[in-house]
Amino acid sequence: MSVSELQQGLAREGYVADDRLAMALHLAQVLGRPLLLEGPAGVGKTEVAKALAALRDTRLIRLQCYEGLDASHSIYEWNYQRQLLAIRAAEGNASEDQLFADKYLLKRPLLEAISQDTPPVLLIDEIDRADEEFEAYLLEILSDFQITIPELGTIKARSKPIVILTANGTRDLSDALRRRCLYSFLDYPDKATELAILKARMPAVEGLLARQIVGVVQALRKEDLEKTPGIAEMLDWAAALSGLGVNDLAKSRDEVRATLVCLLKTAADYDAAPPEVMDRLIGKVA
Repeated sequence: MSVSELQQGLAREGYVADDRLAMALHLAQVLGRPLLLEGPAGVGKTEVAKALAALRDTRLIRLQCYEGLDASHSIYEWNYQRQLLAIRAAEGNASEDQLFADKYLLKRPLLEAISQDTPPVLLIDEIDRADEEFEAYLLEILSDFQITIPELGTIKARSKPIVILTANGTRDLSDALRRRCLYSFLDYPDKATELAILKARMPAVEGLLARQIVGVVQALRKEDLEKTPGIAEMLDWAAALSGLGVNDLAKSRDEVRATLVCLLKTAADYDAAPPEVMDRLIGKVA
């Protein structure tokens, strides 16, 4: 699949990828390297993996990272309840080899990803929320696509997953992790790209309303907000306005104010975008 074919395929799945991102995705698949997507929250990093899995008609396996994430929640753990039942059934005569068998192994996302016959898309989401120690767990997997389980030995990948990592800049990632990955930075889209995203995801939204929605959201991102509205918030707002039958923001100020729950996520942001500010922003795009 060429870069242009990949780009067109993602567009059919509702994801508009620019040339740089499309090339990064293409090279990640050709070279078999993980791809690290970095950028502010809400720019569509997670959606890249979803769209790619849909395009390839393969399984998406997602590992959501958080502080304190460890091997038992990300790689594997033993089903101790089943092992205990086996010990009781064997009247205490079960051997270690019998107890530490594959049937007692609970596969978490990382082990699940390398156990597939068909290459899945493995999404390691918000890797910068996990501890630095957890990155060490990833190195063996991202380097050799294998996992060592002391009781069973080294398990090699049946097929090589397509790995996409995302980061929001919560903390700096290690050089060792970055070296193993290709890299692309995703920022908030420009007006033309965001309009294309809206049309791809919600083709029923009329042209005037679509241009107004994108124009207001683009302008709102320049205001002093705690939580800048991302693409997902823009799409939620478009769905809300469309559902209310709005076709012109300038003629529907009450509906606009009522639907700001889709865009503004803190009390401070409501204070930063009072009615007069929204009227000013709408006036610029009306």
